Amino acid sequence: MPRPLKFGILLAIFACTLSVSQAQQPGEHMLVDLANKSRAEAGLPPLAWDESLAAAARAHAQLMASQGQISHRYQGEADLGQRAAQAGAHFSLIEENIAMGYSPDTIHNSWMHSQGHHDNLLNPKIDHIGVALVQVRGELYAVADYSQAVEALTQAQVEAKVGAMLRSCGLTLATDQTGQTAARQYCAQDSGGAGGGPKAQFLMRWQSADISKLPPELESRIASGAFHQASVGACAPKGNTDSGPVFSGYRVAVLLY
Repeated sequence: MPRPLKFGILLAIFACTLSVSQAQQPGEHMLVDLANKSRAEAGLPPLAWDESLAAAARAHAQLMASQGQISHRYQGEADLGQRAAQAGAHFSLIEENIAMGYSPDTIHNSWMHSQGHHDNLLNPKIDHIGVALVQVRGELYAVADYSQAVEALTQAQVEAKVGAMLRSCGLTLATDQTGQTAARQYCAQDSGGAGGGPKAQFLMRWQSADISKLPPELESRIASGAFHQASVGACAPKGNTDSGPVFSGYRVAVLLY
């Protein structure tokens, strides 16, 4: 008698680099098509293929196959957010469905008839998918990772983007290297002030997956009219936010003079 299909679900919030390129297999392609068909029926946009997510899913599926059972995390293994970040994915939200089954369609149907898996797959916030299938003795070990992707920007690009917003608020950007260095150093610190250059009258650092707008407190300070110049520095994200651990996204510091 065939063993019953087994499956699991995982949701993790927040998270960045290294991608393993590998051709998408027919069964993996079918799982993506089935997912997007179900999303279309629910009035949701399709998910775009993300090779970094697929690389993370592939490594975990191979581990499940080697263990002969399914789990979202094995002893000594990084958690979902760290695995995806290490594979090169940039995201603000990540979810995972896993299963053992005999075909892509039975695996997809099992997910659609399990509330947690169904909600992961039809989450309106996600926009990317990476899928892996590993076959062992006729059984498929399946992993589907879904994410809300974050644009991957370099340090200079982050600083330029925030700098443009500051200029649009009427500030001029400090052109000396000392000001930028001080802002970068302050960004990288957990506490304390910025060293070097003219003493800033207001300092702020924050990290977020979205740098399309300035923090309200910073906007309020700028609107006061007390400041005329700013320095911007970006650095690697670190620590935790109120929403959970941060593995990708951006960390920024602004010094106002």
